[in-house]
Amino acid sequence: MRILGISAFYHDSAAALVVDGKIVAAAQEERFTRRKQDARFPKSAIAACLAQGGITLADVDRVVFYEKPFLKFERLIETYLAFAPRGFGSFLKAMPLWLKEKLFLKKLLVDELKAIAPDCDWNERLLFSEHHYSHAASAFYPSPFEEAAILTMDGVGEWAASSAGIGRGARITLDREIQFPHSLGLLYSAFTYYTGFKVNSGEYKVMGLAPYGTPRFTPTILEHLIDVKDDGSFKLDLSYFDYCTGLRMTNDRFARLFGLPDRSADQLLTQDHMDLAASIQDVTEIVMRRTARSLAKEYGLKKLCLAGGVALNCVANGKILKDGHFDEIWIQPAAGDAGGALGAALAAWHMELGHPRHVETAPDAMQGAYLGPSYTDAEIEAALIAAGARFTKLSPDELIASTAKALADGKAVGWFQGRMEFGPRALGARSILGDPRSPSMQKLLNLKVKYRESFRPFAPSVLREAVSDWFELECDSPYMLLVAGVRPERRRAMTADEENLFGIDKLNVVRSDIPAVTHVDYSARVQTVHRETNPIYHALIEAFAAQTGCPIVVNTSFNVRGEPIVCTPDDAFRCFMGTDIETLAVGSFYLEKSDQDPALALNYKDAFELD
Repeated sequence: MRILGISAFYHDSAAALVVDGKIVAAAQEERFTRRKQDARFPKSAIAACLAQGGITLADVDRVVFYEKPFLKFERLIETYLAFAPRGFGSFLKAMPLWLKEKLFLKKLLVDELKAIAPDCDWNERLLFSEHHYSHAASAFYPSPFEEAAILTMDGVGEWAASSAGIGRGARITLDREIQFPHSLGLLYSAFTYYTGFKVNSGEYKVMGLAPYGTPRFTPTILEHLIDVKDDGSFKLDLSYFDYCTGLRMTNDRFARLFGLPDRSADQLLTQDHMDLAASIQDVTEIVMRRTARSLAKEYGLKKLCLAGGVALNCVANGKILKDGHFDEIWIQPAAGDAGGALGAALAAWHMELGHPRHVETAPDAMQGAYLGPSYTDAEIEAALIAAGARFTKLSPDELIASTAKALADGKAVGWFQGRMEFGPRALGARSILGDPRSPSMQKLLNLKVKYRESFRPFAPSVLREAVSDWFELECDSPYMLLVAGVRPERRRAMTADEENLFGIDKLNVVRSDIPAVTHVDYSARVQTVHRETNPIYHALIEAFAAQTGCPIVVNTSFNVRGEPIVCTPDDAFRCFMGTDIETLAVGSFYLEKSDQDPALALNYKDAFELD
């Protein structure tokens, strides 16, 4: 049976194809349309998934939407009634879209599906999951666990903002819930908004900024904004927030509490902003750790699955693992709403249709998250010729050797190989790579390649067999969703003057043998690279290790700020030419920036002019 899962119309639209319980393909719409967080019906993602499965939409037996829009509309109406007359302007702004589109979402979905496959009765084939069940299914069913506790946390689904329960075999039972407006995800987003970053995309910037500050506002947050119980349950004081009925996340009372106005996006970051980031990160870890401890005690299980947008907080995930209440944790790599498309399809197969589950343990059923499209050498060559590129075709061994040498020579390398990743992380298929030993690599990649804030950290991709030699981590972390410390023997002791630095001044201090991936608190967001799921990437890091003695490369997503990760060979060449990436390995083809037409490079750079 062929099941297509869809998430759409809010943010991060995606599609996923499951055939007889096996994950065949999954992709986000933004990668194809080049519109960040594209919320439209995922026509392109659906087409890519169907192509990967070798079928047409008419061959699909069930289409499953990842949530129930009527329940979400019910929450919207009840919230406005509860807070009336506050928020009437926001109500008037929201209602036309709901009454025109979202309230009649089933008809909208049927019309979109009929436009592709007009002869099918989509009213009969269309199903709806619940938002947090979709998250829970995306976390548990692909995991390598026969039995596990499940925790999902995000902004809000229909009503639930946090859910917990147990997965056993093919069954999921959720028996804990915290409902909107009490939401850890929205609390974190409130601080994202307050510190001048974009809600629903800037939360990871707050997480990256946190180590530059001290959590001096934690007591204020715990005293005034959130009441956290020992079991991790909590309530927010809603008088400080405006997200229930207004057009802002926070209000003037929130700003008075911290004595600072809302930061605008172009305003310089101060130590206060860094301390705010450190404080909300600290509070998030407190809530998540207390919740995890409570679940371990209540359920008596030693394995935990995580999903929902909050599960992308890899620092908190690392703290849960380090706590030791669970022996193993598994996090859905597409933990946000995009992953809901996959969870909805899997939930339909197991929960709605009652099929048993086969547990994939080597290492899981996500296939390394390499679930998007790939391109043949013929397709890549045609795209490069059409773009006017100058390139050399190499054998696999030659490509790996040449790329490893470029990395060892300190070059920034674009790496485009195999199937595209599903989820927000580049995992060695659509990546920009660098030498982690270089003290200047972080600044080079941030300012000259990614065109983004200098404080943003980069992740190490490390051979799985070498991870414990370099990091305080003994387990798999294939999806870059666990933060661990650099091992003490790899660290460099700070001088007294360096210890006294504050804020961004800490950035340029060399802290370890791998400074380009060592954050200011000696942590790193680790990706373990496995020969079984990505043999060519594993071979590249092995070759780099043979030349340098270091089994690690810098890995960041192949894009610039404000753009989705590249999808096609055309995207890769455009990003290569529009940035200071010096070398591109795309399929079997090897390109050096110095060989390219300089005029072409200038044209592409103009396309990446950022304010």
